[in-house]
Amino acid sequence: MPNHRLSRAARRPIRVSFEFFPPKTPEMEATLWRSVERLAPLDPTFMSVTYGAGGSTRERTHATVARMVTDTVVPPAAHLTCVSATKAEVDAVVDAYREAGVRHIVALRGDPANGVGGTFEPHPGGYASTAELVAGIRRRAPEIELSVSAYPEKHPESPSLEADFDVLKAKVDAGANRAITQFFFDNDHYLRYVDQARARGIHIPIVPGIVPVSNFKQTASFAARAGATVPDWFAARFDGLDNDPQTRQLIAAAVAAEQVLDLVDHGVKDFHFYTMNKADLVYAVCHLLGLRPTGAAAKAAAA
Repeated sequence: MPNHRLSRAARRPIRVSFEFFPPKTPEMEATLWRSVERLAPLDPTFMSVTYGAGGSTRERTHATVARMVTDTVVPPAAHLTCVSATKAEVDAVVDAYREAGVRHIVALRGDPANGVGGTFEPHPGGYASTAELVAGIRRRAPEIELSVSAYPEKHPESPSLEADFDVLKAKVDAGANRAITQFFFDNDHYLRYVDQARARGIHIPIVPGIVPVSNFKQTASFAARAGATVPDWFAARFDGLDNDPQTRQLIAAAVAAEQVLDLVDHGVKDFHFYTMNKADLVYAVCHLLGLRPTGAAAKAAAA
């Protein structure tokens, strides 16, 4: 039986990053920091925190990112959108992030104020697109690393994949350093997308966004709104497990591992995990990728 998978770590070093969302309650906050503490020792390139349109959400994002700066050794990446805000308000957030020690921003247009599937209306005094936002951040904070989004199956609001590539190219031309994709379940979508991007002169890293599915129905519902297809074979893996959470977790880990290991076989070495603030599934997949705790956490585990 071929043993090529066992040699992957030696052939190609894997880099990972993790995404969290700001907690709304003390219980959610405790869960978040348990997850951060579990995943940070895997030495991710960064940990990002999502950002909503509301003022309280923005404050929670800033507080979470600021704590990551002081309480972890992992560089944090703060999400930033231009929904329902003037340029001055967005610029003030950029300044606040810089003062907190943040040197990486994930610049996004953001979902419409009325939710996914609605129509985006630029603020009269705000940034009208992600490319404008990227250019604004780049002018104000040239040292900031900038990541943007990419959509292997096309953004749900784009009229065509060609138009989608035009948008991505504009973000790159404005100063983006990296693209992180919407999650997907069929690797062919991602691999084809990267090939097409390269053919259009887009050469920044395009990092696959991976979501380990702990709740299939919830993820499938969100995927439908976000324009990500769920293959029949993928859905079949979770068939009959609605009332069997333990088996569902095992299947989720196996499916996510299968996806990332296939991408490794295709030469991919960077992965961005949408953690949903839960560490165990992501940790298991990273372990299969050959990642192990480093520093004080590794010593504590070995003690």
